Amino acid sequence: MSTINRRAFVAAAASAFATLPAARGVMAQAPAAPAGPFVQPPLPFKMTELGPTISTRTVTLHYTIHHRAYFANLNNLTKDTKYASMPIEQVIVESDKETDRRIYNNATQAWNHNVYWEQFKPGGKSPGGKFLDMVNASFGTFEQMKAKIGADATAVFGSGWGWLAQEGDKLITVGTQGGANLLTQPNRTTLLGIDVWEHAYYLDYENRRPDHIKMVLDNIVNWDVVASRLKT
Repeated sequence: MSTINRRAFVAAAASAFATLPAARGVMAQAPAAPAGPFVQPPLPFKMTELGPTISTRTVTLHYTIHHRAYFANLNNLTKDTKYASMPIEQVIVESDKETDRRIYNNATQAWNHNVYWEQFKPGGKSPGGKFLDMVNASFGTFEQMKAKIGADATAVFGSGWGWLAQEGDKLITVGTQGGANLLTQPNRTTLLGIDVWEHAYYLDYENRRPDHIKMVLDNIVNWDVVASRLKT
């Protein structure tokens, strides 16, 4: 899909969604995703609480339309297959071996967004402890780490993700395209993911991807959650 068509889709979806009664009101939480072995987790915050970094409109559209669709597609695609009884992480690793990428693409995006939403908290504070020690050893300072995440995520061509990961006793940053993540790289542990698909930021920031990334890293990351993902 071209950049123009993706942007048109985001704008059209937002316009259509805004006509729904639930979207016009303030929603504390979205209804559950379609039933199936793979279940979309609830948000750990109210949809209004990430603003102004991420608006209520974007959170609502992103979570209830895009994220939910990945789970619905994954449940439909894996029905009566070997994947239906696997944890989603195993589905990603195993389906990466398939020529047909539909299960892999929907499984990665479902999992990626789980990581994404879980790491947010209104008014996030700076990290400390072992995690901060690793940040300083790997990047020099906390601000330098955020700048490196931002640069790598900004540099992703088209849609994709920026990641902070643990690799042994150091931290690294990685950019990936599409829904690709680091689960197929067993020497790397995912700590943080920044969504740079346009549906994650275009309604709030238009084409200013670097501004979106900086606002997210500066204001709403729950660094305690990020640190809790470290392998000991």
